[in-house]
Amino acid sequence: MTDLKSILTEQQLTITIKRLAHQILENHIDLDNTVIIGIQPRGVYLSDQIVEEIKKQVSENKVQYGKLDITFYRDDVRKELHVPNLTNILFSIEGKNVVLIDDVLYTGRTIRAALDALLGIGRPERVELCVLIDRRFSRQFPIQPDYVGKSIDSIISQKVKVYWKKRDNKEGTTVKSISQELEDRFESFAKVQRTLM
Repeated sequence: MTDLKSILTEQQLTITIKRLAHQILENHIDLDNTVIIGIQPRGVYLSDQIVEEIKKQVSENKVQYGKLDITFYRDDVRKELHVPNLTNILFSIEGKNVVLIDDVLYTGRTIRAALDALLGIGRPERVELCVLIDRRFSRQFPIQPDYVGKSIDSIISQKVKVYWKKRDNKEGTTVKSISQELEDRFESFAKVQRTLM
């Protein structure tokens, strides 16, 4: 029995990504003083697609795009095992408008870590936040997005999962209960064990 609720279908996800790209362009028409930075690892799947859409509207050389690893800025780095990713920002963010992109905004802790990581690179003029899913009423830090794909109300026992073709061979967004998530993981583990026997 699967307790899944679809938030965005593949078609809705495509439309939402285009809308977010256009909203960013509305506020940063020339992109002269604006950089786009995706948060590793999951925010990069969204930022890659948003940047691809933006490049369809403006000259490719106007788009400054980087990827930010926040692993060692997380406040839970000592509690869980985190595999670091690559920070790839080949431009200065000093005095620039930064559009920070992540897939899901939940407690705000990831964004807080990203802000700390950004300040280690330079001092931007302004930072805006773009997220695909905003899990309202779950914040532990006073952080709000400037660009939102979809806002949802979810409870702590639910998990939001974003699927990307590059990683998961399908696209869409779902909410599932944590008990269902554990059942799915157990089933995957059981399948692996059966194939090893």
